[in-house]
Amino acid sequence: MTRVVECTVLFADLRGSTSMYETLGNTDATAVVTQSVALLARIVANHHGRVVKTLGDGLMAMFDAPASAVAAADEMHESLERIGAPASSGTSNPALSVPLKLQVGLAHGEVVEMSGDVFGDAVNVAARLLDHAGDNETLVTAGVLDGLADAEQLRFRNLDRLQLRGRVEPVHVHLLEATRRFGDTAATAFGDIAPPPEPEGIRLIWMDRNRIYAGTSLPLVLGRSPQATYIIDDKRVSRSHARVAWHGGTFQLTDLSYNGTYVRFDHDPEIISLRRGNCTLHGSGVIGLGTPPSDAGSPTVRFEIMKFADTQREDEAGFELKKP
Repeated sequence: MTRVVECTVLFADLRGSTSMYETLGNTDATAVVTQSVALLARIVANHHGRVVKTLGDGLMAMFDAPASAVAAADEMHESLERIGAPASSGTSNPALSVPLKLQVGLAHGEVVEMSGDVFGDAVNVAARLLDHAGDNETLVTAGVLDGLADAEQLRFRNLDRLQLRGRVEPVHVHLLEATRRFGDTAATAFGDIAPPPEPEGIRLIWMDRNRIYAGTSLPLVLGRSPQATYIIDDKRVSRSHARVAWHGGTFQLTDLSYNGTYVRFDHDPEIISLRRGNCTLHGSGVIGLGTPPSDAGSPTVRFEIMKFADTQREDEAGFELKKP
C-alpha cells in the first residue's frame, strides 16, 4: 500500500564504533553496537515513533509530530552518555569505557510510504544533516522548529542556511543547544555557582581577510560556498567545511567536511585532526582546511580568542567586528 503522509523523519548515527572494533575486537564491539541500536529503537517506540529501518550503526525513524522526535533525540543522547560512562573498577564489561557518540538529523515534511520504506525530500534532508552534525549534536530543519512550542524553540540555535550534499538550494538548519539535563542551573547550599569569566570574541585571519566575531553572533561556517559566513576560496576547502559555535562559554570548532579539519595551537606543535569531530578553541593557533597546516600552501586560517575589551580596541583601530 502506498500513501502520502506528513511526518518528522529522524536519522540517528553512532560514531566511535570503528575504534571500538579495534579496541574490543569484532565480537564484543558488534554486541555493543547491536545493543546500542536496539536501545535507540526502544526509545523511538517510547515516543510513539516507528523505526523504518536500521542502518548498521544507526537507524531511520518517523514520528507524527516534531515534539515527539525531539524528545526521542533528547533521550537518545542521554542514554548513550550513560552507556559511555567510564567503567567502574573491576567491571567485567570493558565496553563501558569506550564512549559512543551520536549524531541526529530531523526534518519535517510530506513523505511517501511504500513497501515498508519511506521516500521524499524530508528523508533526504534528514539523512544529509548527519554530514553537518558534530559529536552528540542534533540538527533540525525550520519545519521541525515550527512544530514545537515556543519554550522548546528557545533550546535551538540558528545555524542559518547550510548547503547539503545533493541539493541545489541551501536548507535553513537549527542546532539543539543541549539536552534537558544541562538546562538546570547548578546550585549549592551557598546559592548558585557563578559562571567563570567568558571570552567574548574570536579573530579569524586568512590572507588579507581579518574579521572579529562576537561570541553572541555565532555560529559561523567556514567554507567555499557563497553562503558561508567566512569564505575561503580554495578548491581543497569544502562548500561548508567547518563550523565555529559558542557553547557554554567556549568556542567549539566542528569539522563538516570530507577532507578533514586540522588545528594546531601556538603553545603545542601537535596537530589535532578532526574527522567529523570537534574541539575547543582556546588561546591562538591555526586551522587547516582540507590539509594539515604544516603542508606548504595549505588553506590555513589563523584564530585568536579575545576578550571583549580587546575586540573593542581592535574595532576602534579599524578592524571589522561582527556582532548580531
